[in-house]
Amino acid sequence: MTLMKSNVNVEEQAKEAQKASKKLLILSENEKNEALNHLAGVLEENYETILQANKKDLENGEEKGFSEAFMDRLSLSKERVYDFANGLREVAKLEDPTGNILSDWTLDNGLRVEKITVPLGVIGMIYEARPNVTVDATGLALKSGNAIVLKGGSSAINSNKAIVEVMHKGLQETKIPKEAVQFIASTDREATNQLFTMKEHIDVLIPRGGGKLIQAVVENATVPVLETGVGNCHIYIDREADVEKAINILVNAKTDRPAVCNAAETLVVHEEWLEKNSEALVKAFQQHGINVHGDEKAIAHIPGAVPAGEEDWANEYLSTDIAVKTVSDLTEAIAHIETYGTKHSEAIVTENNETAQKFLSLVDAAALYHNASTRFTDGGALGFGAEIGISTQKLHARGPMGLPALTTIKFLMKGDGQIR
Repeated sequence: MTLMKSNVNVEEQAKEAQKASKKLLILSENEKNEALNHLAGVLEENYETILQANKKDLENGEEKGFSEAFMDRLSLSKERVYDFANGLREVAKLEDPTGNILSDWTLDNGLRVEKITVPLGVIGMIYEARPNVTVDATGLALKSGNAIVLKGGSSAINSNKAIVEVMHKGLQETKIPKEAVQFIASTDREATNQLFTMKEHIDVLIPRGGGKLIQAVVENATVPVLETGVGNCHIYIDREADVEKAINILVNAKTDRPAVCNAAETLVVHEEWLEKNSEALVKAFQQHGINVHGDEKAIAHIPGAVPAGEEDWANEYLSTDIAVKTVSDLTEAIAHIETYGTKHSEAIVTENNETAQKFLSLVDAAALYHNASTRFTDGGALGFGAEIGISTQKLHARGPMGLPALTTIKFLMKGDGQIR
């Protein structure tokens, strides 16, 4: 595939987005909601155009030998197009996160102070092989009053371009200016590098994708970064875990959608539980085609398991492979997670509430689960609507980032001639 360079300078696109962001500030919630609902309908009406473009990306992916997991993330269908269209409708139903008075008080001199929520301004979104992010990020940005500059990966260039063209067509029939959604139609890395340093036009960068992409943005950007994280997620099966519950949770977390960031990549299992229940566990692995990379004790109980190396404990497989680490107690389990985890999502399966509470208190991660699958670390699953990503950092936002994460605060002071 040849490189595609945008006919429009990236800086000019960022400037256009910045201008449009000012117009978004004066729109009502109803006007934004009407626009999102209209966009949803336009996407559904034009799904065939989007799928034709996606077919080109899939053909290019096959030629380049992309993995099955990668192709799954890249692939679109009528159902998937309708799903992200419905995601826009769900976002439209959510409460507007802007203009909320978080707190207010009056000083002794009569000066009235209000702390309110406002849009961030212009969001730069850098992402890889998921065309749905183009719609999800746009919907969340517009609902929260932000303009957005989209820079998708080269593997989905045709799909993303078609999606944005359809959305621009729809926005022309709404109160939202189409310039509020900018797409950098280029596979040239220099276009991405330009985004890193446009501090005067872009208020925040959000990278969403693999570890290398996120690291590149964090290390090279002068624009503030709202960091999303990769997911080396663990399921810890405690000595007092219910067998059926533990296996159901593990299988769901590993196989429901192996290529997503909230899928389980490592099973940490108490050695006593494994000794008693290895037969049931092995049966589940075999039934669901799960390939095991284990330590010595795991290999002794799981036929077909291969030895795990150091890289396996840190690997985000994004497939039906899983690493299995045996431990003798909770302390050892937590230590392993602390060493190799990515602070994304971690789960414990146990019937001992005291053990569970200790796990939830001591493990450092954005999302923690007791007797539930890590697959719930998702904006839609948690009732946020579409999500902009999963933040594993601690400043500004953490965990699934919905509308509130795309706002900041402003202090308003209202007086009657007060001076200091």
